Amino acid sequence: MKHLMSKTTYLLFMILSLFFTTQALADNHNKSDCSQIDNSYKKATCNFKKAKETRQFFNNAYGYALFPTVGKGGFVVGGAYGDGHVYKKGRITGDTTLTQLSVGFQLGGQAYSEIIFFQNEAAYQKFTSGNFEFSAQASAVAIVIGANAQTSTTGNSASAGKSAAAASYVNGMATFTLAKGGLMYEAALAGQKFTFDKRD
Repeated sequence: MKHLMSKTTYLLFMILSLFFTTQALADNHNKSDCSQIDNSYKKATCNFKKAKETRQFFNNAYGYALFPTVGKGGFVVGGAYGDGHVYKKGRITGDTTLTQLSVGFQLGGQAYSEIIFFQNEAAYQKFTSGNFEFSAQASAVAIVIGANAQTSTTGNSASAGKSAAAASYVNGMATFTLAKGGLMYEAALAGQKFTFDKRD
């Protein structure tokens, strides 16, 4: 009888362990599903953290500027605009806007997220001076996340349009774009201008 009781107890223990493990995995899966997040900044951060190309930067950057949605469009004369936050060591330090004017044939529109990592305090100070502008040589690494990622075999994964070697700091900054809708979009950074309003 004792032997039967111990087997039953052991079996019950195993079933309960399996149940709680399954629940924990389900909870973690839900937490990793960025589409369920309502806040645009948290959703964009979640998406960028899912990409292996940007994950490392969250761990070592001095700070970053995040634009959840940059809208770009026009016909012949086009432009881009986006509102964002600037972060230092995980805390919001101010608000920023991105504006860009471009001339030349262009048709249609595009929406994407953009993040700019600052390698050190000097890069952070340069960006937050209030009149920072990207030079003509500036470039971003385009990231694809989602089931439609062309170079990925699984859904909710991330891949970069350029090699991982391109994902490095240039003049103290590293910029990444993430197109909305799962399509690859490499934004031209030349002429992007930024304002900065410090928070109290």
